Amino acid sequence: MTDRTGIFAGEDPFQIVRDWLAEAEESEVNDPNAMALSTVDATGMPNSRIVLLKAVEDDGFVFYTNYGSAKAQELEAAGKAAFVMHWKSLRRQVRVRGHVSREAGEKADAYYRSRSLKSRLGAWASRQSQPLASRNALMAEVAKVTARHGTDPARPPFWGGFRIAPVEIEFWADGAFRLHDRFRWTRNGVGNAWSVTRLNP
Repeated sequence: MTDRTGIFAGEDPFQIVRDWLAEAEESEVNDPNAMALSTVDATGMPNSRIVLLKAVEDDGFVFYTNYGSAKAQELEAAGKAAFVMHWKSLRRQVRVRGHVSREAGEKADAYYRSRSLKSRLGAWASRQSQPLASRNALMAEVAKVTARHGTDPARPPFWGGFRIAPVEIEFWADGAFRLHDRFRWTRNGVGNAWSVTRLNP
């Protein structure tokens, strides 16, 4: 089964995302891996923010953050999340909904080591989502953690990854006269077979 958008190519939704992301890396001006992550708080009030997708695995999507942040607390409380990636240059988007788990092992360590030294120290210094007195206070904290951890800081225990294992992935590609192509991949649970449905635009 094929389609002009390549949505059915290989019939592996994770590979389709990889292929679209690779194309976006050639055409998007900034952050082709940016995604709008949506969560809900304890009252059910939704939150959205932009984070960077760092890995498309065989059965999930991984990004990294401070575990003390508002988004991390909401992710762990609900155990579910959604995100959308939109590439204006390609006129495409991907929507994902799924179950959330931590990535706090060797993969998180490896990604942390791949970041610049200033970013690694910044992870130690920032109490993400907490009130901050001033920019100077933040820079003073950076100086403190630099003196404490030196030039090769280990990954903070409060910083790591989250993996979203999807139960739904929707691909959208712009079409003439607003007759867009939409295909929704769904499955009853992680590890189960996918079912694909074409949707009205």
